[in-house]
Amino acid sequence: MPIRPGKCYRLIKRPPYTRKEYIKRIPGNKVVLWRMGKKRSRNFELTLSLLADEAVQIRHSALEAMRIAANRHLTRILGPEGYFLWVRTYPHQILREKKMMAFAGADRIQEGMRRSFGKPFSLAARVKPGQPVLTLEVDYKNLKAAKDALRRAAMKLPTPCTINLDEAPEELRKKIGF
Repeated sequence: MPIRPGKCYRLIKRPPYTRKEYIKRIPGNKVVLWRMGKKRSRNFELTLSLLADEAVQIRHSALEAMRIAANRHLTRILGPEGYFLWVRTYPHQILREKKMMAFAGADRIQEGMRRSFGKPFSLAARVKPGQPVLTLEVDYKNLKAAKDALRRAAMKLPTPCTINLDEAPEELRKKIGF
């Protein structure tokens, strides 16, 4: 059976499930790297963040797709030394699925609500409104490429996002208009 679409698990409908002792097998995390680019050895002029506008669950595959889209765009334009990219959310929430059969005679095979706990199949990060999902540090001359990379990353997420300027010198802040 294929994996259900992310829209089935996007909304936060119940409290986080914290009892990991009942879960036998926790799926592996697909996010490979959390920090990319120039590793904090030099200070960049601007710090931009991608903020979630709604409270949602973001699956780990969407986080990895977001990371790949932003990192590939920045590496192609700025090179590996021209930026610092940081994925800020970690997928702690374990998603479970009770597989249902959809063919003739399935009602004789299925168990209904018996053993309805479900099997773990994915991980998700719970995000609140205004929480940073991705942070990017660049110089002022690379601001256009940075905004475009964050826009591309936002397209991979199941929520509308806002690009926010976190840190900048006062003269650059006036020049940019943030």
